[in-house]
Amino acid sequence: MQRITVTLDDELMEELDRVMVAKGYQNRSEALRDLTRAGMKQSALDAGATGECVGVLSYVYDHGARELAKRLTSTFHDHHGLTISSLHVHLDHHNCLEVSILKGAVPAVQHVADHVIAERAVRHGQLAIIPAPDKNLSEADAKTGHDHDR
Repeated sequence: MQRITVTLDDELMEELDRVMVAKGYQNRSEALRDLTRAGMKQSALDAGATGECVGVLSYVYDHGARELAKRLTSTFHDHHGLTISSLHVHLDHHNCLEVSILKGAVPAVQHVADHVIAERAVRHGQLAIIPAPDKNLSEADAKTGHDHDR
């Protein structure tokens, strides 16, 4: 770890302290690390990141809409190489929530999500993109015996 010195104006420091309390951070370093990671992730996405990622696509749709469930299922079958898992929840008589886990290149994951969210009768949709783990971290896991492939 490296230690740095950062100068923040009083208003920004007060806002950081409010975030710390609201989210339960133990100290400013933890908060700043998480905020920095989030900002760097967003910056990479804005710059057109093309690396590997895991995407969490959540959306609510009207299950009674004509052929919608069939179109959504077809979309995921057409991109079966990206689809890891899906969860389907009946919210009420008209609305269903689905959460799909996608894994692949950022543009491909974004493409599937955009296609699903743009479907008529999909009322709400959101994609959270999580960068794939760094290979160096995977190598460190191998040294400590933490292996998900077993």
